[in-house]
Amino acid sequence: MYKHFFKRFFDFWIALIVLIILSPLLLFVTIWLHFANKGAGAFFLQERPGYKGRLFRVVKFKTMTDERDANGKLLDDEHRLTPIGKFIRSTSIDELPQFLNVLKGDMALIGPRPLLVQYLPLYSQEQMRRHDVRPGITGWAQCHGRNELSWTKKFELDVWYVDHISLATDIKVVWLTIKTILRREGISHEGMATMEYFNGNN
Repeated sequence: MYKHFFKRFFDFWIALIVLIILSPLLLFVTIWLHFANKGAGAFFLQERPGYKGRLFRVVKFKTMTDERDANGKLLDDEHRLTPIGKFIRSTSIDELPQFLNVLKGDMALIGPRPLLVQYLPLYSQEQMRRHDVRPGITGWAQCHGRNELSWTKKFELDVWYVDHISLATDIKVVWLTIKTILRREGISHEGMATMEYFNGNN
């Protein structure tokens, strides 16, 4: 009953209340990033696979500039990530606009994180099961290592969550996520500004 009805009910109303309460902060961050990102805008929108692999546009605060090299190629993440962007990312403020995705029903508050579309053909049959539920703003993997995890371990935790969805599990994820954010743990993968790309083997 929780998985098929109450989870979505709670997601909608919690997301609505959070957006109303945090609207002054969201406005302030939007203006702040507009200038910090050197004209690149304050929001990042990208297609991601959601429930059953259906595509939707995820919205996040943009933490990088659009700076390019002499050949017009985007610089790597480490060089485009601004000091303000690092702070926004380390505190997970960049994830807050995704409450709009939750309102629309594209996402849940808790579930496997929505990853890149190009990863879809690389998943094993077991890993693909992460799409049997709506993707989440936070999830079981995010509060157990975040970007410090290997892809293999991350997918194992995602599938574990799919098989163990319950109100108790979601409450535990919320509590562990708060602890992770306050400690600013797992923000980046070793040697990288964010997370290495998944190639089907890592």
